Amino acid sequence: MTSLLSPALMARLESLQLTSRHRLMGRFGGEHKSKRYGNTVDFADFREYHPGDDFRRIDYHVMARLDQVLIKLFEADDEITVRFLVDTSASMTVGGKMMQAKRITAAMGFVALTAHDSVSVHTFPTRGTAPRFAGRAAVPAFLAYVESLEATGLTPFAEAASHLLSQGGLPGLTVVLSDLLTPEWRSLVQLRAAGSDVTIMHILSEDDLDPEFSGDLELVDTELGERLTVSVTADVADSYRRRVQAWREDVARTARGTGASFQAVAAEEDIEALLLQSWREAGVLR
Repeated sequence: MTSLLSPALMARLESLQLTSRHRLMGRFGGEHKSKRYGNTVDFADFREYHPGDDFRRIDYHVMARLDQVLIKLFEADDEITVRFLVDTSASMTVGGKMMQAKRITAAMGFVALTAHDSVSVHTFPTRGTAPRFAGRAAVPAFLAYVESLEATGLTPFAEAASHLLSQGGLPGLTVVLSDLLTPEWRSLVQLRAAGSDVTIMHILSEDDLDPEFSGDLELVDTELGERLTVSVTADVADSYRRRVQAWREDVARTARGTGASFQAVAAEEDIEALLLQSWREAGVLR
């Protein structure tokens, strides 16, 4: 079906579900706990009976004991919208970051669709209207679309976030997959402020974290084409690594400060271990 996920991994993913950190209100028919009451078997509360209520929900044991006519309320299961905001800028071509972003999007989207949620895929730079997929039958089309994504151009993060916030519909889960190599990365704060539950997948490669450069070099920006002549000594390399680490910590602190879930992801990491172990322990999946 796709080169992004093996059949064996998809079979294991079918038993999982995306986790939201806050209760979200969506459309009935999914597998997420709602702010509303509905028809599942999970008891939530009592309230006074009113004419027109389903008499089958009257708790006769409570009526006999307290002489009050109360009905049982149960949790509702909602379908939520899962929005993927995927960085397809040129910097994602470095060190396999784009392929890792596509694998993660494919896996998490597969989990969402098999749980009867709806999925939309937004890119920055934008590629026109974001396609929307709903239900298990949409899995092949979704995977084909994700597989077709290519990294090219600039990283207009603020523009992408604003575009996403302008879309109609109910709040849902927004998953951002990016190396965040742009001064505009703080725009992710807006997504939580708009009522979305946000998960940040910060994808970096070994080439980003610890490049094997030394001597006199001319560096070329993959997005802007700008050139910079540098002399890389051991001290310069150590300074670079310290600054990268401080920046990563700032990103994580800022994201978590808005209530978002944050996951640092190496482009080289095995996705199966991430999905089935690390992210279940972190509460991203359950």
